[in-house]
Amino acid sequence: MGLLQSFKLYKKACLWSIFLSLCIIMEGFDVVLLGNLFAYPPFQKKFGVEQPDGTYQLTAAWQSGLSNGTLCGQIIGLFINGIIADRFGYRKTLIGALIGCIGFIFIIFFSETLVQLLIGEMLIGVPWGVFQTLTTTYASEVCPTHLRAYLTTYVNLCWVLGQFIASGVLRAMVSRTDVWGYKIPFAFQWMWPVPLIIGIYLAPESPWWLVRRGRIEEAKMSLERLTVRNSNVDFKLDETISMMVHTNEMEKEAQSGTSYFDLFKGVSLRRTEIVCATWMIQTLCGSTFMGYSTYFYQQAGMGVENSFSMSLGQYAIGAVGTVFSWFLMGWFGRRTLYLYGQLAMCVFLLAIGCVAFAGREDVAAQWTIGSLLLIYTFTYDSTVGPVCYSLVAELSSTRLRTKTVVLARNAYNITGIMTNIITPRMLNPSAWNWGAKAGFFWAGTCFLCAVWTYFR
Repeated sequence: MGLLQSFKLYKKACLWSIFLSLCIIMEGFDVVLLGNLFAYPPFQKKFGVEQPDGTYQLTAAWQSGLSNGTLCGQIIGLFINGIIADRFGYRKTLIGALIGCIGFIFIIFFSETLVQLLIGEMLIGVPWGVFQTLTTTYASEVCPTHLRAYLTTYVNLCWVLGQFIASGVLRAMVSRTDVWGYKIPFAFQWMWPVPLIIGIYLAPESPWWLVRRGRIEEAKMSLERLTVRNSNVDFKLDETISMMVHTNEMEKEAQSGTSYFDLFKGVSLRRTEIVCATWMIQTLCGSTFMGYSTYFYQQAGMGVENSFSMSLGQYAIGAVGTVFSWFLMGWFGRRTLYLYGQLAMCVFLLAIGCVAFAGREDVAAQWTIGSLLLIYTFTYDSTVGPVCYSLVAELSSTRLRTKTVVLARNAYNITGIMTNIITPRMLNPSAWNWGAKAGFFWAGTCFLCAVWTYFR
């Protein structure tokens, strides 16, 4: 079955996968929102410490703490998800997570102290941990092989769209000097959960999950809802379900269990290592610059308005890059794209570090660094960013897929905690004050990641 035929037959599956992946927009929105608020004057004045020049800055410790609070919540949510999703299914788990989001946003919105904000970020990280893996796993299970790469990488597009929306909202609020300048962006997060809950309630469950639970008739009904009748494509429902049952039985024989311990047995150990490292590379290749982009631009010497405008353009370019990756995967293959994307980003990071020696007051250097970060963003979102989702969704076995993706995403989050500890210190003038020279550090880690990719 070719690409066009697959789309004709599984058109409904594609649309449901696209809809469920919209949950990721919420996470992309908040991650960029929080990172860019560190550069937002009303937020800085409310929660920051006055500097000798009269401006306000959050301390590097609190910048790290707030960012890592979300990641800690995600780690908890991911492990809970690995157990709950296997028992209750993807739909019910996602709906429960979205209901939790509605309540946790209240804590963030009404926070008056950094401690309250930290608690809210930790709690809302739990449902995000659910979104991070279930959307990718659902896409990989409801769609055929020919479409799987596109729909799993679409998750990265949702991430970028969330980042773009957050940057747009902040850019629109940049002229406000009161607390509503950052409270309104927080309130925007309430617009997602209700329509998503309604849509997910109506969505079909993954037929693979139903087969694993022994609910064969329900799996047939689900697969029937995911496919299009009279699509002029040779498709036999009963034979497809029989193939799923047979595959499940073969994997049950090859792998006696589906617990987290089984991820480290036999051939699954190598799969686990590759999937975890593949996702960790997303953090270690220097992408942390994008999350702190507005703050980064300001530390490179740009003004407030220009820095927010550059961030907005950055995420628009990222969206274009993700779409471009769909063509690149067909031309070059995923492994090649993943490897050479890292090598290209290493070069751009080195260039950013070199230009930084011109000084913060050099206007040409400011715009050169900004332009290089835009090129870096396009490269990341057309190679490593989206391709990662495609790889991690397909490298694990079907019986251990949810737990493998959960463990891999937690490896990503743990790595993210480490980068969130050091990145604010690199950029913050009251800490290490490296500014754009931090590009040298991330160029080094990016190169090491490329070496691992080449040999593994």
